[in-house]
Amino acid sequence: MKTASVMMIGAAAFLAACASEPTTTAAVAVDPTPTPAATDYTVFFAFDRADLSALGAETVAEASGAAEGSTSVSVVGHTDTVGSVAYNQALSEARAATVVGAMVGNGVNPAIITASGRSELDLAVPTADGVREGRNRRVEISVDGVAAPVQEVTYDCVIVASDGLCESASTKDGIVLHN
Repeated sequence: MKTASVMMIGAAAFLAACASEPTTTAAVAVDPTPTPAATDYTVFFAFDRADLSALGAETVAEASGAAEGSTSVSVVGHTDTVGSVAYNQALSEARAATVVGAMVGNGVNPAIITASGRSELDLAVPTADGVREGRNRRVEISVDGVAAPVQEVTYDCVIVASDGLCESASTKDGIVLHN
């Protein structure tokens, strides 16, 4: 009970100090090691084709730019349900290879790219066998490990000194404490 009372008095003193002091604002960079983020892109293909359209090339260029500084890129080719699973497997792999080639041509390190084909086994739009569906004829690109941009966060009354006053100053490296 005594500990809880001391904690409540300390919290009240902290809040009172922050409320009575003029607002002090300190900008600090958040998390010096940013959290990885994932970015996904989809490139669509014409029926029974593995070459990039102009729009597909633009999408691959955008994904290539996002891959700068990333730790891994996944490229997965898909087909619709027209043709055999074996034929579609080869076509899905050819589509993935086309995208990988374009990304490498755009400067992406090939060592961070993994590529595979899923044939007609992972449809974006479920259809019966033998159905032409453009949304299933695609390559999905996932860029992982991209550092999220550092954002500034503002704190009021960052540190309460022993005398109950808010004391801090900001620098480009973070918060400097004053005693």
